Amino acid sequence: MARPGANKQWPFRWDLLLRYRLIEIIALWEGRLTTNALMTAFGIGRQQASKDINYYIRDIGMGNLEYDKQLKGYKPSSNFKPVLTSGAVNEYLHLLNSRRDLISHFAYLDIQQANTEVIYPLNREVKAHFIRPVIQASREQTRIEIEYLSITSSRSENRVITPHTLVYSGYRWHIRAHCEKHNDYRDFVLSRFDNIPEPVSPSENGITNDIAWNTQLTLRIVPDPRLTEFQQIIIERDYGMVNGALEISTRAALATYYLQYLRIDHATPRENPEAQQLILENIEQIKPWLF
Repeated sequence: MARPGANKQWPFRWDLLLRYRLIEIIALWEGRLTTNALMTAFGIGRQQASKDINYYIRDIGMGNLEYDKQLKGYKPSSNFKPVLTSGAVNEYLHLLNSRRDLISHFAYLDIQQANTEVIYPLNREVKAHFIRPVIQASREQTRIEIEYLSITSSRSENRVITPHTLVYSGYRWHIRAHCEKHNDYRDFVLSRFDNIPEPVSPSENGITNDIAWNTQLTLRIVPDPRLTEFQQIIIERDYGMVNGALEISTRAALATYYLQYLRIDHATPRENPEAQQLILENIEQIKPWLF
């Protein structure tokens, strides 16, 4: 995907461009923008934050934002059109994760020291007005009623869930939530929401009750023993293994995603060890948490 604004030379300093992009992303995906968002993110004063928002409204995204007295902040107008961003959900979700994963923002730096090419996961079809209530519910520990498209069903299903955390699996984003239909915690893919979620009521099923989420595991990844000794040494170097193993600390709820990302089939190993390359050495310890 092309870098936002790549076809136009915006007359902004880098720090200003980041602030204007934040204005656009927060307003679009959270539905409410205040000066506090800019103040917290960039360490600027309220006067400067207000000046940035007013400049965006007047000279960049004309007609994109309108002030809502009830919200005590700005909200996207009905004819909102991204100017400095693409309007893709990944921009917002990577923004949430940026403090833990700065690499996700390096693509926006216009550095010409070396030729590089990066393959990014494809954007899933996620509608902002579908996701805003989910984000709000996760912050407030609120039950919401959703219509969800499940692979195992021939039509959308009505669910009541209590979301608590947005998770990126390496390929797609989902929300971790308590599902009342199954009375357990599950993952709901954001692109499969089929309506605007409706708030129901406060919930007691928050993040503290999610056992799999709060259980820490260590995945011990080693080269496939079917490989030759020389091949195993190569794999060890590829992954920076120590004493022939790579130990990954993770939440039990995320263990399966790590294995999928590393292309480790814990159920049926591939016939060709050169294709498999890695195995989970402590499979018996981890298996109860896999799906």
